[in-house]
Amino acid sequence: MLTAFTAGLTLITISELGDKTFFIALILATRHSKRWVFLGAWAALIVMTLVSVAVGKVFQLLPREFTFYGAILLFTIFGLKMLIQGWRMGDSPCEDECEAAVETVEKAEANLSRWGSNPAWATFVEALSLTFIAEWGDRTQIATITLAAASHAWGVALGAIVGHGICAAIAVLGGGLMAGRLSERTLTLGGGALFLIFAIVTAWQGMPELS
Repeated sequence: MLTAFTAGLTLITISELGDKTFFIALILATRHSKRWVFLGAWAALIVMTLVSVAVGKVFQLLPREFTFYGAILLFTIFGLKMLIQGWRMGDSPCEDECEAAVETVEKAEANLSRWGSNPAWATFVEALSLTFIAEWGDRTQIATITLAAASHAWGVALGAIVGHGICAAIAVLGGGLMAGRLSERTLTLGGGALFLIFAIVTAWQGMPELS
């Protein structure tokens, strides 16, 4: 379980940096209460993690060879895709994911009143809903499903939840300082390298005993 926890923590902490949900939390934190942005974003990511792990547990019912080689294949595809994507990016601190996050937040801010008249509650719901929608079908969700299917699912869940909390805290607490200084290209290249490392490590370790 410790190995799965470490894998989930490492994968999420590094790959989530520079993701759309990261930039959504960063942008919201420059406009609203950091506490409620963090709680809303993390709550959404916890729910998404539990859903992803549950799906991964279902995949564990398939033949172990399927989940094992499937995990290696998906990690390799994610890694190569991110490396190619990062290589094609410019040096601007705000590229595809950042621009998409800005557009998403601007649309939500234009209708902020729909979240309620209480500022704290409105901020919490806005952060939760925007993060949940952005994370659905995202690479980190699919990676969590893959890792949970090929490893100790609940160890992955705990590691992923802690990793999401760390990323949300970095985005919220460092939002003002980091805005305009983050290089999405560097983060994307780093995430791609990490996925390839996971593919290699998974293949090297062989099929684990699931519990």
